[in-house]
Amino acid sequence: MRIGIDVGGTNTDAALLGDDDRIIATAKTPTTSDITSGVTSAIRALDPPMESVTAVMIGTTHFLNALIEGARLAPVAAVRLGLPATAALPPMTDWPERQRAAVGGHGYLCHGGREFDGRPLSPLDPEELKRTAADIAARGLTSVAVSSVFSPVAEEDERRAAEILGAELGPGVHFSLSHELGRVGLLARENATIINAALRDLAAAIVESFAKSLAEVSLTAPFFLSQNDGTLMDVDFARAYPVATFASGPTNSMRGAAFLSGLGDCAVVDVGGTTADVGILAGGFPREAAGESEAAGIRTNFRIPDVLSLGIGGGSLVSPDGETGPRSVGFRLTEEALVFGGSTLTATDLAVAAGRADIGDRSRVAHLDPEFTARALDRIAERLAETVDRMRTSAGPLPVVAVGGGSVLVPAALPGFDDVRRPGHFDVANAVGAAIAQVGGEVDRVFQVPEGRRDVVLAGAREEAVGRAESAGARPGTVRIVDVEEVPLAYLPGGATRIRVKAVGDLDLNGIGTTHAPAGAGDTHGAASHA
Repeated sequence: MRIGIDVGGTNTDAALLGDDDRIIATAKTPTTSDITSGVTSAIRALDPPMESVTAVMIGTTHFLNALIEGARLAPVAAVRLGLPATAALPPMTDWPERQRAAVGGHGYLCHGGREFDGRPLSPLDPEELKRTAADIAARGLTSVAVSSVFSPVAEEDERRAAEILGAELGPGVHFSLSHELGRVGLLARENATIINAALRDLAAAIVESFAKSLAEVSLTAPFFLSQNDGTLMDVDFARAYPVATFASGPTNSMRGAAFLSGLGDCAVVDVGGTTADVGILAGGFPREAAGESEAAGIRTNFRIPDVLSLGIGGGSLVSPDGETGPRSVGFRLTEEALVFGGSTLTATDLAVAAGRADIGDRSRVAHLDPEFTARALDRIAERLAETVDRMRTSAGPLPVVAVGGGSVLVPAALPGFDDVRRPGHFDVANAVGAAIAQVGGEVDRVFQVPEGRRDVVLAGAREEAVGRAESAGARPGTVRIVDVEEVPLAYLPGGATRIRVKAVGDLDLNGIGTTHAPAGAGDTHGAASHA
């Protein structure tokens, strides 16, 4: 058996699955500020036979929330290798002031970096790096982010710079290297690396909390964290690369929706306590956002799901004119909503008054005008339908799968979308998505593709992606290619083409404990490079 857990801002959801992917039990408990007690409560509510649990998969939004709040972030030394170029835009130039202040705004420009084909942009200057290390030490910084021009093509400069800086700074300083985190595109990759460095201390604390939670219920099975693309990473990887979890919440919900509904291609409307996230599934995996993405107003180039969020959820406030959201009572729903004896009219109260949900005390909303209730719910349906319509890429029929505890707000049909499904266990789809997560391996770099050799180059990239998935912990024989992307770079000579290949496979539970390779590489260039 295996357990999937999703730690959200309002609730901690859990699901127990058998080895045949049968759902044995589910649970939903309030999220707690200390994390630990909420997770232990969810596991106890499942009441699993502890000796039969072989793995625990956890999804969390703690790291993204920390960045959004600008809290619990460590000061970072951001070292960029790229002089004499790249000086016009120093590190963190376009960051929001709150986040920039939280990480200290310490940027250093040094020589180094590469051209697109690996040729040196300028040679590394060891003495320059030693002077930089002296300033970092003087400021008491213990987290360093190193980024270099075109490091996904040639990582040597970043590794060499980290060695020089590390020798000067001594033990107790940890490094985040951009080629392990982002893709081609310096500023967005650099931002991701700085964020990762700022979260390293928090990651150690969060992972320790999860471990403590499992120990409290005498659960000895290994645990994994889910990544942005629906694949898994192990504990060591999570400590080193916390940014890889940023979009795990929506991803888990969408993967869970695919599993529960049996649909590989559909729209997913995931309604929580505060927001409704709308995304598109293709082949059972979320459609990824094109190009750059944003995290707390900071540009990054993670591969994250293409999701539109709407300020409508079960805890959303309803105004006197019937408009719902974006403000929400959040985790205080069970205290403030009318059906729970509170004094605040929420979207959940509307659903109960209309007979769509049996939550709390229905008599407490009997006074609501049926016409007002119907009008407010119709407006919610219109806004959800508009969001789904914005996400679709063709005019053909598109099934809609509604999941999440707040999906009681979604009617049996949306305007323009007649096929709306709410599968069994819809309220814990995120936990189910975590439980079924797989292991990934990815290749993403610029290849030279000689004329007539395209098939050979592609085959080599596919084979490398499969190998990285297996090195990351995927069971041989289960790995398949789920995405191939080719972008010819017409402005570069020699048939230069950016090729991205992603492979996923089932977690090899028999191999757990025999390797320290991270169990997933959704936002890296493959786990094998970290093994």
